[in-house]
Amino acid sequence: GETLGWIPVIGALAMAIGYTVVMGWIFRYMLGTFTGSTLAPADIESFGAKFGGMASAWGNNLWQLAAIVICMFILMYGVGSGIEKANKVMMPIFFILFVILGIYVAFQPGAAAGYRYIFRVEPEALADPKTWIFALGQAFFSLSVAGSGTLIYGSYLSDEENIPAAAGRVAFFDTLAAMLAALVIIPAMATTGAQLNTGGPGLLFIYLPNLMKSMPGGALIAIIFFVAVFFAGLTSLINLYEAPIATVQEKFHLGRAAACGVIGVIGVVVSLLIQGIVSQWMDVLSIYICPLGAGLAGVMFFWICGKKYVQSQVDKGRSSKFTDLYYPICKYIYVPICVLVLILGIVLGGIG
Repeated sequence: GETLGWIPVIGALAMAIGYTVVMGWIFRYMLGTFTGSTLAPADIESFGAKFGGMASAWGNNLWQLAAIVICMFILMYGVGSGIEKANKVMMPIFFILFVILGIYVAFQPGAAAGYRYIFRVEPEALADPKTWIFALGQAFFSLSVAGSGTLIYGSYLSDEENIPAAAGRVAFFDTLAAMLAALVIIPAMATTGAQLNTGGPGLLFIYLPNLMKSMPGGALIAIIFFVAVFFAGLTSLINLYEAPIATVQEKFHLGRAAACGVIGVIGVVVSLLIQGIVSQWMDVLSIYICPLGAGLAGVMFFWICGKKYVQSQVDKGRSSKFTDLYYPICKYIYVPICVLVLILGIVLGGIG
């Protein structure tokens, strides 16, 4: 059991390493909004070329290193409360900005093609198992349902916290954020005549800056937007690195600073090596590691710990008992889905 427990921990570390690369990009673009370099390219092709150079192998070393140093400093010295306070302001602004961007792009020529693409129904795509694998893999990744992160952060929560209510809010706002992003980015792509089935992290760094540049007050909007993205990304990076750091502390009896140093060195070395393949790296993690970690945690919680324990944990912090359907749904539907996603990913060749 202890050996199996390392799988989601290593998975969290691998996701953190991949996300470190992305945070390097975000850090560079955020500072570039203040200097003007982020919105400097003249057209969509120039924005694409700029991102392509940055996202290539060894293309963003300094910024990536700076991002992980900031993250480790926060984890080492516990100044995360400042990040939390900043996010209480930045995240509502982030949502408001997306609404403004969504309204602006709706009036741009060609945006209608983006809406048609988003809301079309393709029966052949729904019949393809890979569609469901990608969708569920994205859900596991986006909600951080991979086993270790939920356990680490759960251990820090007060017993007065209403877990089902909090989980419901997380799912709601995660879905809302995804829909807002889609309603901005895909129509923005359509206005440039881009191929709409193109994906990947480059969407944030190519089409949105191009859209902002065309807006009145675009420079100010870009500053606020990328600062908000940086703070949001920093909290995610702290989340992902916390699980392996806490594990190293516990298993090897290291102090906080030493554990952060060990994980930080691993994060720096590996993240620098995977700069050119980070999209494939993250795809593999979402298709294989996230379902594996979630499945292992699910088996342990629902099949090993048993109904009485599960119900007692879920009811902590609640004024009334949570539904009796929770346990059988998770045990007989959720856990098998985790296993099925992993098996189908292997059988169908995963991300090919």
